Amino acid sequence: MGSVAFIQDETEFDTLLKAEALVVIDCTASWCGPCKLVAPLMDQLAEEYGDRAKVFKLDLDNNKFAAQRFGIRSIPAVMYFKQGELMETLVGVKPYEEFSKALENCSS
Repeated sequence: MGSVAFIQDETEFDTLLKAEALVVIDCTASWCGPCKLVAPLMDQLAEEYGDRAKVFKLDLDNNKFAAQRFGIRSIPAVMYFKQGELMETLVGVKPYEEFSKALENCSS
């Protein structure tokens, strides 16, 4: 299982939202314990839905724009985008089924 790539900056973030139909972004930080629990679930999501959606991580310490732009106040926060539009945000550690169900809802 590979690890999900990090988005480097706001320009790359915006480019991805324009280029990809379905994007899942895991907002995280290196010091965040619960984020480490969500990371393998994002890897699983990327592997299982790789043909339909792109999954990325975004370090909020280096990309404060996302927290401000999308009103993220606590992490882990997983954002689901369809055609560049934010469809859903799940905050906190959740079972894998909740993350995959949210993706299924966005893709239908």
